[in-house]
Amino acid sequence: MIRYLLGKCAAGLASALVVILAAGGASAAETIKIGSFLAVTGGASFLGDPEKKTLEMYVAAVNANGGVGGRQIELILYDSGTDAKKAAGFVKRLINDDEVDIILGGSTTGETMAVIPLVEKAGIPFISFGGAGVIVNPVKKWVFKTPHTDRLAVQKIYEDIKAQGLSKVALFAGSGGFDKSCRKNASELAGDYSMEIVADETHGKGDTDMTPQLTKIKNTAGVQALLYCGFGADAVVATRNYKQLGLTLPHYQSHGSASMRFVKGTEGASEGMRLPAAALLVAKQLPDSHPQKKLGLEFEAAYKGKYNEPISTFGGHAYDGLMIAIGAIERAGGTDKEKVRAEIEKTSNYIGVDGIYNLSTTDHLGLDTNSFVMVEIQNGGWKLLD
Repeated sequence: MIRYLLGKCAAGLASALVVILAAGGASAAETIKIGSFLAVTGGASFLGDPEKKTLEMYVAAVNANGGVGGRQIELILYDSGTDAKKAAGFVKRLINDDEVDIILGGSTTGETMAVIPLVEKAGIPFISFGGAGVIVNPVKKWVFKTPHTDRLAVQKIYEDIKAQGLSKVALFAGSGGFDKSCRKNASELAGDYSMEIVADETHGKGDTDMTPQLTKIKNTAGVQALLYCGFGADAVVATRNYKQLGLTLPHYQSHGSASMRFVKGTEGASEGMRLPAAALLVAKQLPDSHPQKKLGLEFEAAYKGKYNEPISTFGGHAYDGLMIAIGAIERAGGTDKEKVRAEIEKTSNYIGVDGIYNLSTTDHLGLDTNSFVMVEIQNGGWKLLD
């Protein structure tokens, strides 16, 4: 059954969408409780909405097929509204009141970092959908993530810039956690790829005019490519301003812009822009020999069939997180938190929609740059470049 309830944030009145998915007649003692908090609304809803829909769809499918080890999954999901403080409040509720067995979620880096101390103290497995590498670097015992890191994205971008014989890069970044981490990694990795940072500009959260910073970049002598670190509405504004100023530099953004909502929001200004993305985004263009093609096509067909909307890689983060969690619970023979945590850490050669995962005690992500493909926005859609 599906029930939508209005909850209250611990800090006071707040809109908290709670989704509980379980088989009718299953008691709480029999279910596997998976807790989640996602930015279903707010500035990062383009991340959280497809993540929520993906979790709901696949939890229902798993339950319809007998559940996990004969137990049904109960999904308890709160809408953080893209608010890190609300996210922390909901995680406290998931741990203390809902008594969940594992937590999946955190659509953004900011939300994720706000709850890490809580899950670490409680000793509960947590798989984040946030992007920045700081989530798992350094390794934290109870914390894992499924999306590629900003560091991997920068590496893939620099490989592409270098392959074009270019080396002088202008950085432009927002003020969010992911944005700052991306910018930091872009600066640190420049030397490894023979890149020279010739301009470095930033903007504030929610800025609606970024032409001053982009004008400085445009007037910088010798600049050959632009790398923007950010996502969501800020990325849309930056891209529109880029076009308005008549900039023609090769334009790169991260996997944080791997969404048709971003492309449509730019109203054509993103045409020709390049970014690294999960193979899921271009599953139909992959060679038949690609190990992720079949799964990617199946995911796309299921998601479009149910929701009648384009897929994004963000739903893929949720799919991989759920499947990694289910695999760990199956191998652990139950929901003992330490056993499940240890089995997540042992995940090996798992073919997901985001990549092929190989986790370890020193790597709580398990992906490398080979799990990325480079795509270019052409005719308002995605074109595989690799």
